[in-house]
Amino acid sequence: MPGIPASTSLRTPCLRRRMRLVPLLGLFWLLAACGDETPDRDILALDGRTMGTTWSVRVAAPPADLREAELRNRIQGRLIRVNSLMSTWDPQSQLSRFNAAPVGEWFPADPELLHVVDASLRLHRLSDGAFDITLGPLVDLWGFGPGADVAPESLPDPEAVEAALATVGAEHVETRADPPALRRTAPVRLDLSAIAKGHGVDAMAEEIEALGGTDYLAEIGGELRARGLNGRGVPWQVGIEVPDPSRRGVAREALGLEASAVATSGDYRNFFTVDGVRYSHTIDPATGRPVSHDVASVTVLHESAMWADGWATALNVLGSERGLALAEEQELPILFILYRKEGLDERSSARFDAHRSRSAP
Repeated sequence: MPGIPASTSLRTPCLRRRMRLVPLLGLFWLLAACGDETPDRDILALDGRTMGTTWSVRVAAPPADLREAELRNRIQGRLIRVNSLMSTWDPQSQLSRFNAAPVGEWFPADPELLHVVDASLRLHRLSDGAFDITLGPLVDLWGFGPGADVAPESLPDPEAVEAALATVGAEHVETRADPPALRRTAPVRLDLSAIAKGHGVDAMAEEIEALGGTDYLAEIGGELRARGLNGRGVPWQVGIEVPDPSRRGVAREALGLEASAVATSGDYRNFFTVDGVRYSHTIDPATGRPVSHDVASVTVLHESAMWADGWATALNVLGSERGLALAEEQELPILFILYRKEGLDERSSARFDAHRSRSAP
């Protein structure tokens, strides 16, 4: 959805508690707003709505010539553009028109859309198919598609799952750089919801940097990208949320980010239960069914929010054993939080441990 104006006041940061990844910046500013403490550096704060969720930007020590209105207009305009290219809700978006185009024909596509599709196809190959942007029919079948506000009371028939599974497969999608175009070799349809928010965060960061911002935190729906230092002159503080719906907004631990994006994927917010069995919104492309492993959430750090977003989904599908092995192979900083009988446990990659050791107190 196109962004709409929202308050820019630093005195109303409580909305940050709704994030899947909770920026501890929001908690610090909340304390500062209620007490005598003030940040060491000025903060320019903007908020809005996009893609059915919220976005926020915090720029520390903004350049003297950086105007709030100009930054807001550029961010809003860029997010509207991303939405017009990649929305599955808008029938006139470029992605929706591609999904409705004839199979087998090249469809002229914007290079920005191709950039995200190319990354998605590369993730599909690197994850051995765990990341798949053609899963829409299965997502719909399991009751997690657009407009699904009521949890299913029963499971889909196995025959229906097999039929839907036969209609997916990212290997049926091709891209062409010159002239830029997309093609389907089978009647699959694309859904970029597992990676588009991350791309949107990267797009916001580009606009901030184009206007001279060097120290910032940009976020859409809990996917974040940070550069430089926060208002107190330390790395931006981000808390990884405890994966428990009854403890929303409670950080399990803090990370200090200076040049990283971070994204989390988990099943603790979006699931349904039938006959005492929990069914996650994350669908395994290999089985056509919700994943059934012990992963509560997986957090990924990457230079790009788009890649962090996509990798988080892929590793969530793979589970902790295969996912951790792939993360080590790809040298990704990741953290799995796992369900155990005695409570929550965690496993992390070597690169994540190194990053965690640099977190500010």
